[in-house]
Amino acid sequence: MAVGSSRIASRTAADGEVTDGLRVDARRNRERILTAAREVFAERGIDAPMATVARRAGVGVATLYRRFPTRDDLVRAAFARQMDLCGRVLAEAVDDPDPWHGFRRLIETVCALQQEERGFPAAFLLAFPDTTQEHTRACEHGERAFATLVRRAQAAGALRPDFHPSDLLVMLLANCGLVAALPGDGAASGRLVAYLLEAFRAEPARGALPPPSAVRLRDFSGPFPKELRREC
Repeated sequence: MAVGSSRIASRTAADGEVTDGLRVDARRNRERILTAAREVFAERGIDAPMATVARRAGVGVATLYRRFPTRDDLVRAAFARQMDLCGRVLAEAVDDPDPWHGFRRLIETVCALQQEERGFPAAFLLAFPDTTQEHTRACEHGERAFATLVRRAQAAGALRPDFHPSDLLVMLLANCGLVAALPGDGAASGRLVAYLLEAFRAEPARGALPPPSAVRLRDFSGPFPKELRREC
């Protein structure tokens, strides 16, 4: 074989290497798409046009749809790491011999993920709208596991008896709004979570809260009506 032909063959072999069932070049495209999706979802929400994600990733729309046929496929893949972590922490919380410790760690983990990845809160709260049986079973399993954790924590006298599993959604919505209003301000989110966890305890520990955020009302230019900002 000629030297030129040998080089072409070697380069083709390298490009065609398979990793985790994907060619290396296809894997690169997939990672670019997922990175772009997380960025676009953070900036424009998970309803952002798929074409916007494709442009950000530097791939054609056809390539995007070939890899992720539906928006739900793309959203689930973009935040798979975060959702897997939530699932593991929930399972560990249910098995924790100290149910309050498990409950607290679950809440803190999910809220930290909301702060870490700005597109994740909407994806988590919408629970990846899907109608597949597999997805429905996974959601039902998660709801049952959390309800079990709540009952265990209440039976142990650690969680207030009137806490309802739906209160988790209220808490996550509150943290979601805070993260959207003060992106990057982990101190504000951490303090809110600490306040709410104290409110959830059957007997508040009255421990020290995390340090306060440096934000001041006069500096805030978040999503408040103009007249409200003037009053502040």
